[in-house]
Amino acid sequence: MPADGSRLVTIRRRLISVPVLFLLGLALLVLVPIWLPVALIYDLVRAPRRLPITRLLLFGLCWTWIEIAALVRLTFAWFTGRGGNVVHMTKVQRWWATCILNALRVTAGLRVEIEGLDAYNPSPVIVLPRHASLVDSVLSVWMVIGPAGLQARTVLKRELLVDPCLDVAGNRMPNYFVDRDAKDPSRELDALQAMTTGMGSGVAGVIFAEGTRANPVKRTRALAKIGERDPARAERLGVLRHLMPPRPAGSAAMLAGAPDADVVVAWHTGLEGMDTFGGIVRRLPGFSGRTIRYVARRIPRAEVPTGDAFTRWLDDTWLGLDREVDAALTASGETDPTAAPGTT
Repeated sequence: MPADGSRLVTIRRRLISVPVLFLLGLALLVLVPIWLPVALIYDLVRAPRRLPITRLLLFGLCWTWIEIAALVRLTFAWFTGRGGNVVHMTKVQRWWATCILNALRVTAGLRVEIEGLDAYNPSPVIVLPRHASLVDSVLSVWMVIGPAGLQARTVLKRELLVDPCLDVAGNRMPNYFVDRDAKDPSRELDALQAMTTGMGSGVAGVIFAEGTRANPVKRTRALAKIGERDPARAERLGVLRHLMPPRPAGSAAMLAGAPDADVVVAWHTGLEGMDTFGGIVRRLPGFSGRTIRYVARRIPRAEVPTGDAFTRWLDDTWLGLDREVDAALTASGETDPTAAPGTT
């Protein structure tokens, strides 16, 4: 069922998003002789060692045609009766995510180094990854459906329905597009629990426990909001340097739906400061590239408490991840422009 519950709304949305995607892809392709030299001249004046605008526009060209190709595959799957086949949909999703990451490697110089891949198996598992960038949402799901070889049930923000591929494929799979501004949060939490209910071997539930990408403004705002309800918790999480305070309700709901699932927590470095388009332009590496270090760790379910103790456990786990990220950045000499003042 469509995430917004209305078939008519879904049709209207796709009648806009799909043609816009095709027009954008066609425009980027046909106008290459115009925008490419203009972008190159601009970059040669402003950032000749990185050429960020040129490379991002080239990635945009790749992205639109990867999306178009994926929509063609999804349409063919629907015509051949495989539109609701989760195994086939996962193959299409894996192909899409792999192509996106390959495009990032070629155009942006971003490469992935994986540690702890064995943490994802045996399954089922609930995966709680760090969320710091526009890139890591694709990366974290690719880890599950690609290298780990699992099917993913993913929590996505409803705003992502504007992406026609995520809209079509996401609604054909047991994912959930959460309304972060819902007037009735219990309905959203019930949906998350239902999404993970019945997960068996070969399946992972994925949720970004922070709820949004990290940056100083969002971190300060989140801590202030927590402080209104629980000053002690806000003080405890106030030492976070790189991560956002976690939101426990969604993760707890997913764990309640999968009582036998272990937890996988994951952090990464290499994408700091890339939480916005402007940040990507400023932080895009030179032609030597940059390695994204992605580290996963498994936590047995017996070590994960329930009830009120879960929030404290998640906070402590997140504080530990934050320290690991800080240590990794210090050791590598990298900087994090979104870090709290006086840190790496």
